[in-house]
Amino acid sequence: MSPETQRWVMVARILRPRGNKGEVAAVLLTDFPERLTHLSEIFLRASGGAAAAEPLLTPLKACWLSQNHKGQAVFHFAGCHSISEAEKFRGLEVLLPIEKRMTLSRGQYFVDDLIGCLVFENSAEPSIVSSSPCSLASAPSLLGVVKEVQIAGEGVAGTPLLVVDTSAGELLIPLAEDICTSINTAARRIDVVLPDGLRDLNEKT
Repeated sequence: MSPETQRWVMVARILRPRGNKGEVAAVLLTDFPERLTHLSEIFLRASGGAAAAEPLLTPLKACWLSQNHKGQAVFHFAGCHSISEAEKFRGLEVLLPIEKRMTLSRGQYFVDDLIGCLVFENSAEPSIVSSSPCSLASAPSLLGVVKEVQIAGEGVAGTPLLVVDTSAGELLIPLAEDICTSINTAARRIDVVLPDGLRDLNEKT
């Protein structure tokens, strides 16, 4: 990535038209949703857009947090006055330049920083041969890579879920401290200890 390449942070994803005045409902992907209500413009990009896809600067007429659906906001873009016009925004990502994102406190992470992280599985049991420096009994094994983060409010209740692409298929891992024991976004690494039955639960979904 060249120094001139703009980086982005995704703060919401548009779900569907809302009402008949051109408004759209969006799931929030930020812990600071109130700031969106004060913006006069945002950037939009197709979901999962390639790096070459340039986000489009879009004037914002209004934005407010939904009172009926927790974790959602309503956007009304300038010049959008009908359901058919709002339909073209379905599925688009709402972005801000990365330099405008908020500073997070310890233990909080941006979704974009989690996507692409390698996930290593650690054993919940201590190594039987811990006295041997050459032992691999407790060495973490590469489980897969985070390809998506499912946030509460988008059909997911409670704890956010890491969608990890593994050799055996997708694995959903709760983003909880007792499971994700170490998160180092700078190193692009997440260490996890999977509870008994988690894989079985994934197979049933």
